[in-house]
Amino acid sequence: MFPLRDTQPSYSRPVVTVVIIVINLLVFLREFSLDDYSLNAFIATWGLTPSHFHIQNVLTSMFVHGGWMHVLGNMWFLWIFGDNIEDILGHGKYLVFYLVCGMAAALGQMIIDPFSRVPMVGASGAIAGVMGAYLIKFPRSRILTFAFIFFFVWTFEVPAWLMLIYWFGIQLLSGVGSISYTQASQGGTAFFAHVGGFVAGIILIRVMGTRERYTRRRDLYW
Repeated sequence: MFPLRDTQPSYSRPVVTVVIIVINLLVFLREFSLDDYSLNAFIATWGLTPSHFHIQNVLTSMFVHGGWMHVLGNMWFLWIFGDNIEDILGHGKYLVFYLVCGMAAALGQMIIDPFSRVPMVGASGAIAGVMGAYLIKFPRSRILTFAFIFFFVWTFEVPAWLMLIYWFGIQLLSGVGSISYTQASQGGTAFFAHVGGFVAGIILIRVMGTRERYTRRRDLYW
């Protein structure tokens, strides 16, 4: 299932979400302009390599991506789910929330594979945190999705809680199934970064609290 849009309205402009998307796209355009050798050096410099850990790379790796599908997919998920979480947290708290989720995601993957020599890149861990928060705050929202079924494209609405729990389950099961490959430092998708970010988002959205005007207004889907 791939989300197209959600039905939960947002009552403020998602300024931080838009800025994060723009920064990610600009960084990727810089990557796209590089030759193969320079690109590998760029990723090695700004990505997070567990076996050669540098604290600043926990932050910079969130804005580096491995390809067009990687960056566009991540930014699309952030656009769908990020505006509502920014709306209820406020711009400043949302930025802190996003970055902390990304750090937790990196930590989650590093715990599983601390000796990996493969750079970790991408915003998906931080975005997983946004999705975890969305599950807690807007479980009854509806997500318009599409899926390929028997060579046909179908669009349909599903409850947010169902889609997000399904997505988390896939990440967890895929992560467990990839542990042997991860320990061999073969690279691939950092599933435990997704798991760590998602769990961090669930915890943080409860700890950080929401804006007063959000708590006074009754959500349309509750």
